Amino acid sequence: MAGHIQLFKPWFEAAEHEAFRQPLETGWVGPGPKVKEFEQRFAQYVGAKHAIALNSATAALHLAMLVSEVKDREVLTTSMTFVSTNHAILYAGGRPVFCDVEPGTLNIDPRDLERRITPQTRALMVVHYAGHPCAMDELVEIARRHGLALIEDAAQACGGTYGDRRLGSIGDIGCFSFESKKNLSTGDGGMFTTNDDAVAERVRKLRWMGISRGTWDRFNEGHSARVWEYDVEEVGFKYGMNDLAAALGLVQLDKLERANALRRRVVERYREALEGVEGIELFAQRAYGHSAHYSMVIKADERDALCDYLAAHDIESAVHFYPNHLLPIYQPYTTRLPVVEVEWRRILTIPLYPHLAAEAQERVIACIRGFAAGRAASRR
Repeated sequence: MAGHIQLFKPWFEAAEHEAFRQPLETGWVGPGPKVKEFEQRFAQYVGAKHAIALNSATAALHLAMLVSEVKDREVLTTSMTFVSTNHAILYAGGRPVFCDVEPGTLNIDPRDLERRITPQTRALMVVHYAGHPCAMDELVEIARRHGLALIEDAAQACGGTYGDRRLGSIGDIGCFSFESKKNLSTGDGGMFTTNDDAVAERVRKLRWMGISRGTWDRFNEGHSARVWEYDVEEVGFKYGMNDLAAALGLVQLDKLERANALRRRVVERYREALEGVEGIELFAQRAYGHSAHYSMVIKADERDALCDYLAAHDIESAVHFYPNHLLPIYQPYTTRLPVVEVEWRRILTIPLYPHLAAEAQERVIACIRGFAAGRAASRR
């Protein structure tokens, strides 16, 4: 009997299990040496001067909004994202201004974004949807011309590139997610990247209640240091990553390129098998960069019926995302987004993870093709 096929599944092997041994044996499982090592290696991998490990991408987004000083100002953003992206604007007292998207990628449309800039605009929040890079050259040029901060929400894009640069290293700030399903998973966690020394120094304090010296640093500066002495310069948060998560992250970082190559192979097979299938449309792949292939999203003329059909065959699927501007919490900021409001009704995320078995993927493909053929036959 065919088994259940999950939508997402983290890829953990023996090395991940072994990674916990050292922090558990030393007894230091809070923020410490593993976090520092993870930060250093991630910064090197991404190509950023600073990487600051946090307990979630939501924390990274919130801190990005705080240091970008968006209070009482506008932040141009996308509706096609998880609500964390836009909640972070509200956390910091900003006002989200929703922009439309490119139909081929569902990434923010630079032309629509620029026409919405006003004297009250402070920052641009761009999301690399499903791991595919946004049109960063255009967005960087717009940000510079108007004197705006540019934040990359790279939660779905770890390992993706634009030209020869890693996503999350191109804007002023990059925000990454290491949540359970992501390309690099620490169970939960996030990273804040920047090349700005002053921003990095402030974020390191804000992630630990605004305290000027972290606990590991205070206990490892030498016996003469009074560990209870520190300053609290502003109200901060308990947003730091711990050494258990960082130990897992180091192993996952080592295998990220391999994992993303496996994801790409699965995506290529989907695209080969579904190209030209009646009622199914594939997303565009822009030549300017390479997707991280976090998720495999297709467009279907009869999306809801296809979702039900897959479920009847024990295959998970989902919609990513319900447009934020249509949610009740965002009604004060809602606007008309013609592309979003058409395209989101057609999108469906189908199973994708590095170790998706070939026979399982072929089941997914066969079901989609079978559904499409049945619908086409019923119309003839």
